[in-house]
Amino acid sequence: MRAVVVGGGIAGPAVALALQKVGIEPSVVEARPADARAAGSWFTISPNGLAALAEVDALQRVRALGVPTRRNVMTGATGRTLGTLSLGAPLDDGTPALSFHRPRLASALLDEVAERGIRVYEGTRVEAVSESGDVVVVDLADGRRLTADVVIGADGIHSAVRACIDPTGPAGRYVGLTNFGGITRNTPLSAALAAESWTFVFGRRAFFGALPTPAGDVVWFANVPREPISPAERAATTLGDWRSQLVELADADDGPVAALIRDGELELAGDNTFDLPTVPIWHRGRIGLIGDAVHAPAPSSGQGASMALEDAVVMASSLGRADTVQEGLRAFEHLRRQRVEKIVAMGARASSTKTPRGLRRVLNDTAMRLVFRYVVTERSQEWVFAHRVRIETPAGTGDRDAGGR
Repeated sequence: MRAVVVGGGIAGPAVALALQKVGIEPSVVEARPADARAAGSWFTISPNGLAALAEVDALQRVRALGVPTRRNVMTGATGRTLGTLSLGAPLDDGTPALSFHRPRLASALLDEVAERGIRVYEGTRVEAVSESGDVVVVDLADGRRLTADVVIGADGIHSAVRACIDPTGPAGRYVGLTNFGGITRNTPLSAALAAESWTFVFGRRAFFGALPTPAGDVVWFANVPREPISPAERAATTLGDWRSQLVELADADDGPVAALIRDGELELAGDNTFDLPTVPIWHRGRIGLIGDAVHAPAPSSGQGASMALEDAVVMASSLGRADTVQEGLRAFEHLRRQRVEKIVAMGARASSTKTPRGLRRVLNDTAMRLVFRYVVTERSQEWVFAHRVRIETPAGTGDRDAGGR
């Protein structure tokens, strides 16, 4: 069986590696050329996502790119700690959650794909996906035409493959936040932050996060509540202008964030944040979807990449075990829909708490201290972090659960 995977971010390379493990021959199409994939911020892959990377034999390759991240420390605008949340028990080999610079991780995974002999078509977009008899035809913008037994859209929240499956289907929903990310290098302010932890600040004007690295740098992000940034505004605003705006927002709060932004450099600027609460149609015929293309959570969930990696393993196992492609795509949806939509809903609720105003902010801080003490606890989040998916090949013994546990 041959598969075309559309998308070379995190989900695409991972599902290509997983497909190869179950005996399916994949190729990957990535729209952006290598020199256009440098922009991006940092994100965390929790143990459930790292376990999926290990299943496709890719964790060892990328482990050194990650910063160990054992917990999230939530603080208010005054610097007072509101609560601390573990990011789950480490893997059996002791690996905790890891935070990555997204472009570096994606590049490393694509390199792993190429080294395993999987064909990668870079710098060209998919213009159409259609079924023709027993094959799927993928027309590329550069004029090439690919054929396969199955096409998997791993092309993100604005998925072209999703539009081919269901032209009337939902688009991404703007969550009311714009995203910025950067790094401050070799800064003594790293010592003011908890080690191996994201410090999150529920600020007066924006929501911030900062993570110290073992090298003495601090990576950080800002979620700013506002109307979506238009292409014209983005083109007219320099990185220096954006940084000045962020410093002004952070100056309203206690703590080191304003200084970190002032002394740092932006790696991602003016990114409108979307989620995708529910997609009625996950597959049609021999065409299916994984990752953000079918269930994009808001960044507040902390699970976007981990969900995509879980998807990769379950999709490959479902196709590998099925008698037909269509049966495999139906099995994938059956195994995944309930879990991922629950996590998307969780992320949406978290986004709504990021930037309350005035008295509501004071009340919010009080309520959140109670929430993190009694409601959002390590035990209550175990269903997220302790979940494990497994590769099951057609010749498997049946003792490995592709759906997870």
